Amino acid sequence: MTRFNDKAKAIELRKNGMSYGQIKEKLGLSKSTLSGWLKNIPLSNEDIKKLKVLDSQRIEKYINTMKLKRESRLNNVFDKVSCDIGKITQRELFMMGFCLYWGEGGKVNKAMLSFTNTDPNMIKYFIKWATECLGVERKKLYAILQLYKDMNIEESVKYWSKELKLPVEQFGKPYIKDSRLSDLTYKSGFGKGTCTVRLNSKEKMDYVLQGLKYLRSVV
Repeated sequence: MTRFNDKAKAIELRKNGMSYGQIKEKLGLSKSTLSGWLKNIPLSNEDIKKLKVLDSQRIEKYINTMKLKRESRLNNVFDKVSCDIGKITQRELFMMGFCLYWGEGGKVNKAMLSFTNTDPNMIKYFIKWATECLGVERKKLYAILQLYKDMNIEESVKYWSKELKLPVEQFGKPYIKDSRLSDLTYKSGFGKGTCTVRLNSKEKMDYVLQGLKYLRSVV
């Protein structure tokens, strides 16, 4: 009798426009069972349209729910790691700057400090290190951008000038790549081109390179 009642309920729900998945969730029946019972009860076009709307809403709700869970989890991690790191002292900034330059800084030209990246925050960290720890004057820094030919040059320069708090006058002529940013299947970085900040100073470069030599000697 129970089986008969389940079938009757399933047929009724199907006629009311429910999908196999909805009926399965409501009655606890397998889709194979429902397929056998309901194969001759197709949904109307209007029912199908309604189900598509419901599916898209469920998907959007699921995505938003997972996004909120992920944000909550990462916020907790951020709070913990922020507490673990604590306030960064001037000495720590000094040492971190050397490590940053060791990995990303230019080392070929022995008379020029240079740092290249697509991330404005990395560049800002280099500038902070150079000015606060190495005694570099901001007005002596100059920047060069590498951009793609389909990028707006003027807007890109203004963007980097604002981010780095360097006047436009301290930017040289950008290097324009023949390729297009819009043609790349994988856009690395921030999609704002690549920025190099430089300082012509053999004295500072000698200091940094010898600092790196010292770090290599204690590894």
